[in-house]
Amino acid sequence: MEDLFGTTDTAGLGILPDAPLATRMRPRTLDEYVGQGHILGPGKLLRRAIEADRISSVILYGPPGVGKTSLARIIAATTRARFERLSGVESHVGDIRRVVAAAGNRLQTSGDKTILFIDEIHRFNKAQQDVLLPDVESGLLRLIGATTHNPFFYVNSPLVSRSQVFELEPLAIDDLLAVMQRALADPERGLGGLVVTLDEDAARFLATVSDGDARKCLNALEIAARTTPSEADQSGEGSHITLAVAEESIQRKAIVYDGDGDAHYDTISAFIKSLRGSDPDAALYWLAKMLHAGEDPRFIVRRLIICASEDVGLADSQALVVATSALQAVEFVGLPEAQLILAHATVYIATAPKSNRCTVAIGKATAEIKEGRTLAVPAHLKDSHYPGAKRLGHGEGYKYSHDTEESYVPQAYLPEGRTYYEPTENGLEKRIKERLAHWRALYEAKVNAPDVP
Repeated sequence: MEDLFGTTDTAGLGILPDAPLATRMRPRTLDEYVGQGHILGPGKLLRRAIEADRISSVILYGPPGVGKTSLARIIAATTRARFERLSGVESHVGDIRRVVAAAGNRLQTSGDKTILFIDEIHRFNKAQQDVLLPDVESGLLRLIGATTHNPFFYVNSPLVSRSQVFELEPLAIDDLLAVMQRALADPERGLGGLVVTLDEDAARFLATVSDGDARKCLNALEIAARTTPSEADQSGEGSHITLAVAEESIQRKAIVYDGDGDAHYDTISAFIKSLRGSDPDAALYWLAKMLHAGEDPRFIVRRLIICASEDVGLADSQALVVATSALQAVEFVGLPEAQLILAHATVYIATAPKSNRCTVAIGKATAEIKEGRTLAVPAHLKDSHYPGAKRLGHGEGYKYSHDTEESYVPQAYLPEGRTYYEPTENGLEKRIKERLAHWRALYEAKVNAPDVP
């Protein structure tokens, strides 16, 4: 058996010299594999299981281009198992039975193990998945399923329960930069036979806009390298990849946006100020710019949640509900569809009535605590539910609000009369202002007539 990525791999499939760069540069060993340190780092469960040849059936779950197929091939090569591949889109029950029969014959005659890799396993219907169960459970074959969908929702429960599920994450920008550098340096499988100059800003742009997808990143790099001659090299065998070339190769325009620099903070500042200023159009533009530049949607939705309380507040408490719901929805759906959820929350908050009086109130209370003396809890508000509290006078004189028809009793809750929260008349806060004014009037009347029960 030749090298996994030589003339013949463990599935009997050759990788042609003119195959896409992403295919040619598939990692051949765990040491070449980039990313997924949370499951493949030193001492991690999956790595230990692979190296000890203790792999059972697994399901690899993650977005495209993060190395699910490559990892399956590495497992097969490391454990010296025959690699059989089926597609959840194209294969049917007959294909499964053929692989199972071949695996059984192989195990009986030569003792060789078989790994069945099923790409897009969530596309298999219930009957197809059920066919796999007996042979997975018996150990006749080891199943590695790959899916971009959450297997706990899209794969039969019996199959999931017989498999270990590992979630693969999008590759980080540094991971993709390392993948490109390896491809540029490899003369056999990569672009090392060419004279390629890759500008730093072009490399970072490709890594950023590839959204954690190594396949997309490498294929764009190859297009740029093979179609762009270098000004200094008239032989046509070299290329100089500038930012403009990278933009054209991946068909996306670079946005001036550094993920941890001025553009990052300036753009989020413009976004928040547009929300506060009730301009949904401006807020949507800055949102679109951040998303296009690759900003983490979780960072954006965190700012939406803060704005919902800081700037909308009690003028429309539903804004906070919308923002926190957006956080859950963004995590569940993911990009690109998550942009719809972010737009929904953005427009709601931008067009909601505004009040920052809760923000001002907590600021006043915090400032008084920091600058002045700490007030003691009045005796009638102290805990009275333990033995001896009554002898100390704790809770004495406290009136239970719900004993009255209005569920309000005019009594002091601070040892001094202090006011921090002053509602506006914006949105629903106007009703809060009316209620507070009524209760405060009742309290003032009580204070001015202390002998009245």
